[in-house]
Amino acid sequence: MKTTGARRSLAWLPVVWCLTRLALLLFVMKVYVFPGPDVTSDVHVIYQGWYEVLRTGTFPQNDVTWQYPPAAALAILSPALLPFLQYATAFFVLACVTDLAVLALLTYAGRRPGRTLRGAWVWVVGVPLLGPTVYSRYDVMVTAVAMAALLAGARHPKTMGALAAFGALLKVWPAMLLLAARRRSAWVSALVTGIAVTGAFALAMPGGFAFLTFQRDRGTEVESLGALVFHVARHFGWQGEVRLNYGSIEFLGPYVSEVSTGALFLTGAAFGWLVLWRLLARRFEEHTLADAAFVAVLMFTTTSRVISPQYMVWLVGLAAVCLCFPGSRMRLPVGLVLVACFVTVLEFPLYFANVVASDGLGLTLLFLRNGLLVAATLLAARALWKATVPRTVPAPLPSQPARAGETPVSS
Repeated sequence: MKTTGARRSLAWLPVVWCLTRLALLLFVMKVYVFPGPDVTSDVHVIYQGWYEVLRTGTFPQNDVTWQYPPAAALAILSPALLPFLQYATAFFVLACVTDLAVLALLTYAGRRPGRTLRGAWVWVVGVPLLGPTVYSRYDVMVTAVAMAALLAGARHPKTMGALAAFGALLKVWPAMLLLAARRRSAWVSALVTGIAVTGAFALAMPGGFAFLTFQRDRGTEVESLGALVFHVARHFGWQGEVRLNYGSIEFLGPYVSEVSTGALFLTGAAFGWLVLWRLLARRFEEHTLADAAFVAVLMFTTTSRVISPQYMVWLVGLAAVCLCFPGSRMRLPVGLVLVACFVTVLEFPLYFANVVASDGLGLTLLFLRNGLLVAATLLAARALWKATVPRTVPAPLPSQPARAGETPVSS
């Protein structure tokens, strides 16, 4: 019966993938218009503008919306691989091809002994829940590299280290995949790859690290956890504004810097918890590497000053890798993340105008989505801790010598 069920699951995977991805392509190609703001404008305007600058051999140093590490240039330049297509069309096609490659990777991993196809189903179902935004950002490419790194981690630590370092030079967050790496070769490989790739970009293209300054100057984005403070405060006379700033819609005005600092404090606290966990963890199983990466990225996503919709792609990818392992403790947090993905597509792009206006519907969607992320983070962290950190057993009391005239009690 198990074999029959596995075969049916395997047969349905490509069918569901094809149907859902066809819908995504029809939306990004504008055959059908997805409600809300045009999510493809980033590709048509911003990415294509960067592409024209990058082709000249330099980074867009004067554009504050360029907030990515140097290897991100490869993703922006990738449509050049399909010169017979317009830039945006080529980008959408490559995003879909990357999506298909991830499905193939998860299917291969899920069919190995001791694995499961649940991870492939998380990917197939989770990606379309986010709507056409997935194919309109290069995050799906970064996530594919990170997932390949995690799946290689148990047997090929050097490969994992190299892929994690390359992923970090695409969009920083894949560096957290090394959190639970136990073999020194993974860290050495990551260091060598990072130095080599960084050095190559430093020599070939100037301005590769201007993104560090741009990231430092960001404020509180309207979809973030900290933004809820201002969404509510606007109903009580807060004298601030919502404006496009550093490439995203952010709150500007009184106390914004304090809330942004608070978000940084929470991120620092999350990092401290992760360091403490790594020092105390003793029980490492095959799935611990993926579980720890999922928890780490959940923490940093939830506490960030910015929670853009495409960040959810990272969580879906890591969740899928977790559920490739039957022993993963992340099933409930993964379920919460999938529900949060559906709420995310409601708040952006469907009802983003309501979010920006801080009205009742916008507030409800944000509280629900961010509440789901907070719950998933706390539950995932608790599950990881319980599974890996041994309980401290109190030392037995020393036996007392028998007093004069007393007879020792024998058991």
